[in-house]
Amino acid sequence: MALLTGIRDTEVAAAARFRPTPRAAAPALLVYAAVRAVGLLVLAGWAAAEGRSPHTLLSARWDSVWYTRIAENGYGYEIRLPDGDVHSDLAFFPLLPALERAVAAVSPLSAGDAGLLVGWTASLAAAWGIWAVGRLVSGRSAVGVVLVALWAAYPTAFVQSMGYTEALFTALAAWALYAVLTGRWVTAGLLAAVAGLARPSGAAVVAAVWIPAVVAYVMARRGEAAGAPGGRPWGRVLLGVALAPLGWFGYVAYVGVRQGSVLGYFDVQAGWGNGFDGGLALLAFVVDNLTSTVVGGLGLIAALALVGWLVVLGVRQGQPLPLLVFTAVMVVTSLVGSGYFGSRPRLMMPAFGLLLPAAVALVRLRRGRCAAVLAAAALASGAYGAFTLLGSGPP
Repeated sequence: MALLTGIRDTEVAAAARFRPTPRAAAPALLVYAAVRAVGLLVLAGWAAAEGRSPHTLLSARWDSVWYTRIAENGYGYEIRLPDGDVHSDLAFFPLLPALERAVAAVSPLSAGDAGLLVGWTASLAAAWGIWAVGRLVSGRSAVGVVLVALWAAYPTAFVQSMGYTEALFTALAAWALYAVLTGRWVTAGLLAAVAGLARPSGAAVVAAVWIPAVVAYVMARRGEAAGAPGGRPWGRVLLGVALAPLGWFGYVAYVGVRQGSVLGYFDVQAGWGNGFDGGLALLAFVVDNLTSTVVGGLGLIAALALVGWLVVLGVRQGQPLPLLVFTAVMVVTSLVGSGYFGSRPRLMMPAFGLLLPAAVALVRLRRGRCAAVLAAAALASGAYGAFTLLGSGPP
């Protein structure tokens, strides 16, 4: 796999020969559905044993309640805490509640059930996009299939089956990355703009469009100076670059207008305890764990080291620049924030490039061993998801 820093004619030609059709993606989609079915069956069995409703756990838990309320009533709800902090629904981006409202308006589904339908549909679109990117950058469909299976068995993959934004955002990000890698800059810009309406991490998709575009431009100028022919579609590249941030900036501006402050969006996030502190909160969390339970602290350090090692492996593996940029920005923004640490593995879940080295390694195994590893991962993910959903919060 060569490191793709821009658009080259040979890359576009190779991409043109690869068509990520539904038929070609069918094995990946079937594997994804099977892994998530394992998770849902584990949840259903565990919930039945405790007399709980898996439907309620999936459609009316944590943030999904906020999205449903926005879909039903629009923005304007907030909770004032005893310590003076304000939890405002303006912290939640509008794409998912807008889709929930639209689906509920044209179907007999409630807004909460519409959120489940959107989430499940988006998760299949995400699996399709992840397979397409994995297939394109590795040249092997099997790598894409295993990559999808690993993403489906991610520890916090249970939210892929909830009325949450992770699956929706991942679908938009994966297809935006595919568009950049195949030279479809306007499509990439449009998808990045829509992704910016889904989650704050839409900024990572914008970076995955902007940075490769800048690098491609610099390389083209150097090539022209050396006498190489030009001819790149810079008008379409610039249009894609211009479109990419519109969704994210648009919603931030909307919140600013509603709050009557240029920094209104960031004030809203601060009310939830979210912000960027350069990793100080993470460092304090690690220290607290080391002083309270040494084993837990060492485990946390090992997990963080694993994430860093996977990023390094992605570079050494020669992953394409857009994918590396997206992964790096997702990881950094997930770790340097001041918010609740238990959410950070979930926030990193869309960075499926972290799983690509493992996917390549598993494909090299015998098929039976690869299937056994994936089955064990699916069961572990299902158990973790059930334990988390049936508990008071992420453990």
